[in-house]
Amino acid sequence: MFDTIILLCGEVEQSVLPHALRGHNPQLAVIPVRTQADLDRLDSHLLRRSRLIAFVTPVIVPADILHRLGYGAFNFHPGPPDYPGWAPAHFALYHRATKFGATAHVMVEQVDAGPILDVARFPIPPDISVFGLEGMAYAHLAQLFWRMAKSLATEAALPPPLPVQWGTKKYSRRLYRTICDIPLDIAKDEFDRRIKVFGGNHFGIAPTIHLHGVEFRAVMPGEAVSA
Repeated sequence: MFDTIILLCGEVEQSVLPHALRGHNPQLAVIPVRTQADLDRLDSHLLRRSRLIAFVTPVIVPADILHRLGYGAFNFHPGPPDYPGWAPAHFALYHRATKFGATAHVMVEQVDAGPILDVARFPIPPDISVFGLEGMAYAHLAQLFWRMAKSLATEAALPPPLPVQWGTKKYSRRLYRTICDIPLDIAKDEFDRRIKVFGGNHFGIAPTIHLHGVEFRAVMPGEAVSA
């Protein structure tokens, strides 16, 4: 019997999202988790009664947990289907995309590959920063959650998927690091583009140049420099 939602998200979301779910199903048990270790502590009996919802989390849910969940797992991804994987806002701005969005989908073993349930799309404003675009995506993702909250909290059956496919290229931390490795013969336009998008030392990764065995890191104005 479906009576529990395991909510994988950050501390701020854990103070808000359960209310949206219980507003549609007051008897629903909502168990907040934040880490891989939290997931590992969940027993099989609980998982068989549960549905998992992940909202803007870097945690990858193990395949064995996905298989033991009785009522599926759903992820709210802060990017459109065109940008599956890691740091979608960065890569969209780097590619000079004109549209962005947010995606709700079924979780499967492969990251950002399951059937797509809902999508929000919006135009990218000119000269927006990475943080600005991430903020817009987050707002649209919250709207998707509120739109789907009733079905997620009350219906045991999986929602029907949309006829929308994921992009064929999966973006990763490795690709992010590769773009931040600046070749010495880089053209100025390409250099400026990489610094603008990747120069904020996000995730502790900054554009770097290697010259004669010395690594030079790009530091943006106001950024703290560690020794």
